[in-house]
Amino acid sequence: MTDPLNRLSRRAFGVSVLAFGALSAMRVAAAELKPTPTQTLGPFYPIERLAEDDADLTWIKGHAKRAEGSVIQVKGRVLDRYGHPVSGARLEIWQCNSLGRYAHANDVSTMPLDPNFQGYASIRTSAKGEWRITTIKPAAYDSPIGRRTPHIHFDVQGKSHRLTTQMYFSDDDATNSKDLLYQELGGSAERTVAKLGAPGQYDWNVILMDGV
Repeated sequence: MTDPLNRLSRRAFGVSVLAFGALSAMRVAAAELKPTPTQTLGPFYPIERLAEDDADLTWIKGHAKRAEGSVIQVKGRVLDRYGHPVSGARLEIWQCNSLGRYAHANDVSTMPLDPNFQGYASIRTSAKGEWRITTIKPAAYDSPIGRRTPHIHFDVQGKSHRLTTQMYFSDDDATNSKDLLYQELGGSAERTVAKLGAPGQYDWNVILMDGV
């Protein structure tokens, strides 16, 4: 004859296991990072590029002068939604210069180009998912959809996920809120904003759905 107390103990144990499993699942779900939202590639993806595409957009080899504008550094990590670093991820990065002009044939801006500004970089993350660029703080500019707040374009390719987005600056909150593409992000907009630390130093992580 089966001991009723043993049956009760086994039942309690089973309930405990199920409860623990449910709690663990909830904790895993809660620990997941929210992916960086996708944004348009934009009309000025650089089809024609300079021969140089390293992480320093402010100096071009062989040029005597640095690019015009305020030099900044932007760094961060590429992570998947579980917080794992995505090593070897490729980042294509492009932006306008300090006067709001892209080095692109379709940009009708009357502002001058900067012959000393690289404007584009193609880099890869470290084993820890880290990346860093030195560049010029981009300017705001007028466009067919209204005034664009300062931003940098990113095309991030992990091992199993690709993300095209735009990065904004925390010290431009006043103009960010008036930018149509930024507004369209709604509550996820904050995940596209690089945080200002020391002067000229910005931090921003890119979160992919998958990538390890």
